Amino acid sequence: MLDQFSRTRLLLGNQVMEELKGKRVAIFGIGGVGGYVCEALVRSGIGHFDLIDDDNVCLTNLNRQIIATRKTVGRDKVEVMKERMLDINPKVDVTVHKCFFLPENADEFPFETYDYVVDAVDTVTAKIEIIMRCKALNVPVISCMGAGNKLDPSRFKVADIYKTTMCPLAKVMRHEMKKRGVKKLKVVYSDEKPIRPLEDMGNSCRNNCICPPGAAHKCTERRDIPGSIAFTPAAAGLVLASEVMKDLTNGFGRE
Repeated sequence: MLDQFSRTRLLLGNQVMEELKGKRVAIFGIGGVGGYVCEALVRSGIGHFDLIDDDNVCLTNLNRQIIATRKTVGRDKVEVMKERMLDINPKVDVTVHKCFFLPENADEFPFETYDYVVDAVDTVTAKIEIIMRCKALNVPVISCMGAGNKLDPSRFKVADIYKTTMCPLAKVMRHEMKKRGVKKLKVVYSDEKPIRPLEDMGNSCRNNCICPPGAAHKCTERRDIPGSIAFTPAAAGLVLASEVMKDLTNGFGRE
């Protein structure tokens, strides 16, 4: 009997596909990177998801985020992503958390129930908390380093955090992980030298903000706003999703 996962089943086998239905994956950050993680994993047969993000779709997201269209501008990213995932697989179980993940609310998340955690957030404080929670519970986690200000999608690599180079965010995370005694951490990073944006978009955002009224967090809260194009966040997200699948299936194992 053919179904939407028939082509995947040809490669992974029936047993693996059945196991994937029971897996629960949490994706922290449903933006340019995290959106593609969700897209690939729901199309791969994962059965349960937690989506965590407090942001709304912004007009400036249309250049790179898979959930961003003219119709979704102003809507909650987690709700838009959930609708899209249910359109792809009506049987998938999706729990949404519209909030900004911080150490202060970390106890509200059932990390012990996650089979895998994807860190696709862009704040160091949140990244550290996600990673340390996972390490304490022995929950598999993969963390995305900087995808902004990059142009070459072929430069993304999978590595241990201590073997990363060039990426400014990875440099900060190496220091923070070493300080906390973390021996290893799987990350996706780019070894492309970051490109300096042609202008400070923060000035435009502060003076001509197009975020929805009442948005909890705005672009202007950042120290700077990175440039981005369609290819690089998508590439990072797909590499992250591939690693999750490999780990959950023991290297794309077959029957």
